[in-house]
Amino acid sequence: MLKSAFTSIRSVGIILFLITGGISSYAFQCYTDKQQCLTWSNGCLDQAYDYSTEAQLKKWDISITNDCFLRFRKTYNNGKQEYYSFKLNRFSDLDYWGTAHSGLLRIKTQANDIIVQTYNDPKGNIDSMTTVLSIPAKNMEPERLDSLRQALLQLKML
Repeated sequence: MLKSAFTSIRSVGIILFLITGGISSYAFQCYTDKQQCLTWSNGCLDQAYDYSTEAQLKKWDISITNDCFLRFRKTYNNGKQEYYSFKLNRFSDLDYWGTAHSGLLRIKTQANDIIVQTYNDPKGNIDSMTTVLSIPAKNMEPERLDSLRQALLQLKML
């Protein structure tokens, strides 16, 4: 009697473990090819960028290229441009400060690997390097953030 109860508990435990593993693997998507990973990552970054927090923003573009460079360009109404770029093999980590509704997505590299350039800046053009790229974000649920992190890590290995 006691042995059959332990067997039943163990069977239920194994089933719960398999179900939980299936749910967590859904949250941490596994991409079968590079193009699928690029498409999902670009869509996620495009939808997550909260351009409404940027005053006087005329246009913007954020993308990951086929050669695994993350590029982010902002153009303001006065003609000033800000440009950020780095190769994903230098990607270190991803943080998010804020709520699921709005916050700040912080993409980190291993060292000063992010190129920062400004053009047509009344204060003077800048050409420098940094370790963290901060992007205003919206609608960033924890599962989506984890999936983005996993996609960037996978692209880092390519």
